Amino acid sequence: NSKYARRYHWIGEKVSSFVEEPHSGIAGDRVEETVLNLTSSRSREARKTSVDLICENPGKLVRLINLSLNKQETLTRWIEADHELQLPPHLEMPRKINWKAVNKAYNIKPSDYEELIQIEGLGPSTLRALALISTLIYGSQIDWRDPLRFTFAHGGKDGVPYPVSRKRMDESINFLRSILESTSVDREEKLEAFRRLAELERKLYP
Repeated sequence: NSKYARRYHWIGEKVSSFVEEPHSGIAGDRVEETVLNLTSSRSREARKTSVDLICENPGKLVRLINLSLNKQETLTRWIEADHELQLPPHLEMPRKINWKAVNKAYNIKPSDYEELIQIEGLGPSTLRALALISTLIYGSQIDWRDPLRFTFAHGGKDGVPYPVSRKRMDESINFLRSILESTSVDREEKLEAFRRLAELERKLYP
């Protein structure tokens, strides 16, 4: 959405996986605060969960996405009362999902993420929705760090590191908690999800 172009470099003989850190280098002019980096090894669990989700009945995915959208609308209305607050944009669920491609993928039942992304019609919005459901509902880890950040010694193009917003992290955690509280899943699964969320808070704010 930022309309900034990037160039991703691959060295063919050195690529062992096309879905996990295949790039030998990244060229770009701007480092983003948050990027959905599904090629990161840290996002491996989210990729696996995305494949599991697409292989289930599409009706379940519809319910999970609608649940997330309803929660976001409620949070947005609450935030509008205080203009100093902002809904973390990286957690916004895409509004357009290619359900025809989702049904096609369900019938194909890909065995891994590499097969998943080769299915015609499964574009960025649908893959993003799968990743967000993976982390918001099932607690799969996602790497939100911009890989371009590591091409600079001290942060952005101007050499200044990009600080983490404590307020935004708090909003994200509270949003995740509200999603969990309203999700109709097994009690033990919900307790485990809350435990993971508590661990995340401890890691962020030791």
